[in-house]
Amino acid sequence: MGGGIELVVIGADGGPDRSWSGSERAADGARALAAALPGRTFDAGARGCRVDLLPPDADANTMLTAVRAAAARPARWLVVCLLGQLTADPRGRRIALVTAGSTPDNAYRRGLAWDWVVSAMVHGGQEETLLLVDAVADRDTWAALAREDAAGELLSHSRVPLWGRIGRHQAGRRGRDAVRPGGDGSFSRILVDTLGRGVPGAPAALGPQDLAPALAYELALRDGGAAEAGQAVELVPADGGRLLMRNRAAVRGALAGLSLSDELLAVLWRENTPTDPPNA
Repeated sequence: MGGGIELVVIGADGGPDRSWSGSERAADGARALAAALPGRTFDAGARGCRVDLLPPDADANTMLTAVRAAAARPARWLVVCLLGQLTADPRGRRIALVTAGSTPDNAYRRGLAWDWVVSAMVHGGQEETLLLVDAVADRDTWAALAREDAAGELLSHSRVPLWGRIGRHQAGRRGRDAVRPGGDGSFSRILVDTLGRGVPGAPAALGPQDLAPALAYELALRDGGAAEAGQAVELVPADGGRLLMRNRAAVRGALAGLSLSDELLAVLWRENTPTDPPNA
């Protein structure tokens, strides 16, 4: 068993159909996560993290193949990020991530089925898994997710903790409350920004539950309290999640309290700020 992290980042752009406008910024958020997460993981760092960033126009088979390939490689962690718009099958029992070129008639059949991703992660050889989600759902899909005896039961699996946000999407809606996955005010972008500046007063290593209050506060400011209004669900791993991220604010605070030369402070800061680019 390796000691690193397999990171698969999928930001699916559904294409020009207005029904899938909720996915139009997913690729931006995916690129931001792929660039930021490797250097922030506490026990692996950039050198210990293998990154697979999928093209936004990839088809479902290409996406699933990438997840399965990552699951087959030895590592301590398998982390999969899904960004975009979700759609449900006609019975409302299964959901999929909308992929490029979809129409309202074929989106589920063309899409990346949620249960396929979870199954691939469960059958991998990693010690730990995490599914990071930044997605929206239209009215019918949102209704299916709200029913625990339908697609909603897919959001709970004992071996695949969920972290992120799923919001309700209304096609064509604009303005402050039109937060799209990967865009300004979305979970993925706020996570990247928070990891970049750190959380003052928090420990040097932060898990999902440690980050949850700061993320929830920023999300509430950006989306007008959608979660409180029942228009979004924020997902935090029940066990707190064991994927630890570096708290840059703690590093800065520790260095600020020491009586060291400017030159030595600069060296220490560089050593605690990974700059390696992700492995494309």
